[in-house]
Amino acid sequence: MRLTVNGQPHEFDVEPEMPLLWVLRDELGVTGPKFGCGMALCGACTVHIDGKAVRSCQMPVGSVKGAVKTIEGLGTPEALHAVQRAWIELQVAQCGYCQSGQIMTAAAFLAQHRHPTDEQIDMAMTANLCRCGTYPRIRAAVRRAADSLGGR
Repeated sequence: MRLTVNGQPHEFDVEPEMPLLWVLRDELGVTGPKFGCGMALCGACTVHIDGKAVRSCQMPVGSVKGAVKTIEGLGTPEALHAVQRAWIELQVAQCGYCQSGQIMTAAAFLAQHRHPTDEQIDMAMTANLCRCGTYPRIRAAVRRAADSLGGR
């Protein structure tokens, strides 16, 4: 099987039913996407497939059509994505476990919605759970990232 992850082509021998999350973590050593609930309900495993946010824990690798991007491929240390910068500036993370999924969801959302309202931000981020309750900081960071991307 072949898969492009963070711009790099990979080949591996797994069953097509294997969840993308396990291919990323166990076969490729990409640990940004986290196992949370295993039922695509919490968002900790969120990655992009051709720019769209998807839950990798329930996505069979054989169903992946397009390039996969994880938090490791969103920006670089020298050129962070606007969402990553906002997360750091506003110190959003507490425990940090859900944050890669939160950031990937926010980045995909902002790619489609340059001028979001707070209600739109809340709706877009509602399916990503944060046990620490950093939702006000998450909303503020998405708002700041939208501003820096030329929105709002």
